[in-house]
Amino acid sequence: MRWVLGLEYRGTAFAGWQRQPQVDTLQARLEAAIETIAGQFSTVHAAGRTDRGVHASMQVVHFDTEVHRLEQAWVRGVNSHLPDDMAVLWARPVEAPFHARFSAMRRRYRYFLYSHPVRPGLLATRVGWLHHKLSLQSMQEAASCLLGEHDFSAFRSSECQAKSPIKHLQQLSLHTHDAPGRQGELIELRFTANAFLHHMVRNMVGALVHVGTGRAPVSWMADLLASRDRSKGAPMFAADGLYLAGVEYPEVYQLPTWHDEGRLFW
Repeated sequence: MRWVLGLEYRGTAFAGWQRQPQVDTLQARLEAAIETIAGQFSTVHAAGRTDRGVHASMQVVHFDTEVHRLEQAWVRGVNSHLPDDMAVLWARPVEAPFHARFSAMRRRYRYFLYSHPVRPGLLATRVGWLHHKLSLQSMQEAASCLLGEHDFSAFRSSECQAKSPIKHLQQLSLHTHDAPGRQGELIELRFTANAFLHHMVRNMVGALVHVGTGRAPVSWMADLLASRDRSKGAPMFAADGLYLAGVEYPEVYQLPTWHDEGRLFW
């Protein structure tokens, strides 16, 4: 049987999603917990392989097993063997050929950016921090040129293994929130696309911050996109404020997507 799980996690303590020798990863922890419940090893496949320090409010994975277990065994049972900063939210059986990565139609990321002269303590590792004042209007204007289908090579990591740099960015919006219990501005950026390149979101955040601080004019963003040259971009922004916030699949699978429009993750 093929099972699909929805996960949330705080990625700070892990060396990213993908299993690697001699380091602590999210995939390895989840596979070990599933093996304890199933009594046999199963490889877990994720919708997206998040990097070191990146969080998720809705990561989706699948695995195959020959053993029969009730749904709650894959939720509460697996959670009893996971660290506190990682949890299974739901479990669903599906028919093949479902694949957590290749069956996905859209993915959403959220980035939380805290603008304040003093670095945060309670929000450390949960938000990206910048001590400069930002122009939200300039960032919004610059973001508009990134919407649609483009070659996003200018925002692509040199280690990216995607076959094509052409992706369809369907949403890039900016929202402000009251920072809990403090002065300062908390900006949320939402990104939705059919797929993302390696480091694409963090590189876009870095470029938008470059515009928001006045280091580059609004028009620079369109020039950067057209250049297809990563070396002309701004520095990649920190992983701390980045969350994989949902994955959308065809309705036939009847899986949860995202229901977190107004939700903060702390």
